[in-house]
This record gives sequence, C-alpha cells and structure tokens, in this order.
Amino acid sequence: MSKQVQEAYIVSAMRTPVGKAPRGMYRNTRPDDLLSHVIKSVLLQTPSLDPVGIEDVIAGCAMPEAEQGMNVARIALLLADLPDSVPGMTVNRFCASGLQAIALAADRIRLGEADVMLASGVESMSMVPMMGNKLAFNPAIFERCEHYGIAYGMGLTAERVAQQWRVSREDQDAYALQSHLRALAAINNGAFEDEIAPYRITEHIPEMDSREVKIGFRDVMRDEGPRGDTSLDALSRLKTVFAQKGSVTAGNSSQMSDGAGAVLLCSEAALKRYDLTPIGKFLGFSVTGVAPEIMGIGPVRAIPQVLRQAGLSLNDMGWIELNEAFAAQTIAVIREAGLDPSVVNPSGGAIALGHPLGATGAIRSITLLHGLRRNRQKYGMVTMCIGTGMGAAGVFEAL
Repeated sequence: MSKQVQEAYIVSAMRTPVGKAPRGMYRNTRPDDLLSHVIKSVLLQTPSLDPVGIEDVIAGCAMPEAEQGMNVARIALLLADLPDSVPGMTVNRFCASGLQAIALAADRIRLGEADVMLASGVESMSMVPMMGNKLAFNPAIFERCEHYGIAYGMGLTAERVAQQWRVSREDQDAYALQSHLRALAAINNGAFEDEIAPYRITEHIPEMDSREVKIGFRDVMRDEGPRGDTSLDALSRLKTVFAQKGSVTAGNSSQMSDGAGAVLLCSEAALKRYDLTPIGKFLGFSVTGVAPEIMGIGPVRAIPQVLRQAGLSLNDMGWIELNEAFAAQTIAVIREAGLDPSVVNPSGGAIALGHPLGATGAIRSITLLHGLRRNRQKYGMVTMCIGTGMGAAGVFEAL
C-alpha cells in the first residue's frame, strides 16, 4: 500500500559566517565544530522541540575525509549533545551536497517515513584541500577522449563554457564586481543577520615578554569574502589562471571557503506535536547530468525539471540563488535558461560570499528562505553546477 505524500515544512535555518580559505578566520577551526555549532543554533530556534524526536541528521560534504571524515554528520551531532539515539549520515554530491541533504530529509518526511529531520552541509577548504589529500584518478579515464573531461580542473571547464557560450572577459569581471557590491549592500543593510549564527573563534596568542601563550576569543558575525576595495580596473588587471589565452581569473571565480549551515524540517504532525511555526516548505528537487567538460551549464537542464515537478514556472520565482562557481558559467546559465538577472543572487553570490563546497547548497537555501520572507515573496529556487558534469535545483515556498 502506497503512503500518502505529506508536506515537508522548514522551521529553522541557520548558518555560520563564511570564512576565506586557506588563511582566513577559520584556518584553525575544525569543520565538525562548525557543523556542531549550526546544529545547536537551529535547535536554539526551536526550544519546544524534543531532540529525541529527530529521526536523522544528514550532512552534505564534498571532501568527506580527514577532519571532516568519519561520518562527520554523526560526529557533529554528538558534539552538539544530541541524544545517542539520533543517527547521522554524510552524503556527497560535490557542490550540491548541502542541497541534496535537504532534499533527502524532505523526501523522508514527504513519504511519511519520518516527522523530524535535520539537514546540513559543511566544508573546510582550509583543512581539506580541493580534490582531497590524495588525488587518484582511474587511469581508464585517459584511455578514451570522451572521458578526459572527468579529469578537467573546474577552471578549465569554466573556460570551455566561456568559449562555447561566448561570455567575454569584460562581462565576467562586471558580473564579479556586481556580486561584491550586492553582497556588501546586503551586509550593510543587515540582510544576513537573521540567518547567521555568530561563531566564537579560540585564538592562541604568544606573549613575548612573559613567554606564555594566552588564550583569547573572537566572535565573528559576518562573511569574510566581500571586498569593498574591488573595482573593474583591479579585476581587469588580474591574470588568467587556467588557460594562457583564457578569460577566467581568481577575481571572477568563486572563493575557496569554510562554513556550515543547517535546516530543520518537520511534518505537519510534528508542527502540531511540538508547537512549531514553519518558515517555509520544500517543494521539489531535480538533478541531471551534462558533459563533464562543460559542467558549469548543468543548471540549464535541472531548472526546467524541478519547475515541472513543483508545478511552477520561472515567472513564479521571486528569488533565485544560482551558485556562482564562476562568472562565466553563471552568465551562461542566466542567458541559456532565460533567467531574470534582477532576481538572481540579489544579495551577491559565491564570487563575493564564498563557496564552501558541500556546505554551499545548505547555505544558499538558508539565504533564500530568509530573503523570501524578508521581501514577502512566495517562491524561490536554489540551483548549482556540480563537478564531473551535473546540475541540481531545488524549489522552496516561503510561509
């Protein structure tokens, strides 16, 4: 007998400030501590919820090894003092890992298999480098030319997209500047305050006179990436980093970052049981594949699929969080998918705010939900390209 599909409500959504990697504010902060912090922060928003009722914690992580290995979801929930009875699972879909975690949690609720789920994402690119600590491609990739794209660096795929969709260097730099300006405006207007859970960093400070090491604390409350000193002139002077005659630079690419985010999802029965007020609903998720060498274009295929699933159109979307892996692919997706640039990343994106890989899908969803509610908009979408040639998209409704 099939189970009746039920709604998956979101009742709390919090994130850390995002730090720059590898020498930013979280350079000595463990990712499992960041994840533990946002789990605690989400539960502080819902004091009437009995943590025993949480049926699973799902964490997205793109490089689940070393400090963020050993099933980081389970480690972090225990560090957050959740009951031993709460299980945890870590999932990896590269840049969409955090969004995938939300989708999996929502699916359990929508199918009637769970009433309370906690979805999250975490990444420390300071402690675990891009591609992990040991890069070991299967040699068979290089035996057939159609598989070469699997081994392409992300920057080279951005160069391919820039060429194929004719995105100029000037357009990329202008878009990068816009990302910083929008992010700075959002910070100055307090747009992120409701979604950020300030994090206390422990610092060890050597005292030369006393020859002692003092322990200090610093509370961080804003994203580290946005730059007020950037300009078109400064961006235009940066050298390309992936192709000698290319157009992709460090300035028009996403920043390597550290951060975490968490979202608490409940069924209608759980809302009533724990007297919780929802802030949104999860309406659908889609993921699809494209050629690995043009992985950045992935959202173009995922977006129409998720809109059909949700019974909505692009015109219904009041806010779209399109992860800015690179300005080249972001511009190409906007053009090819027919997105309204005015509703895409109105508070800036990953070029300014950072891209902590497995955490990004959760963080972008959190920003979307709070942004929709703040602006009294109803529907929004989170979408991103994914390494090795995929695209994902999720649709949310604000309440």
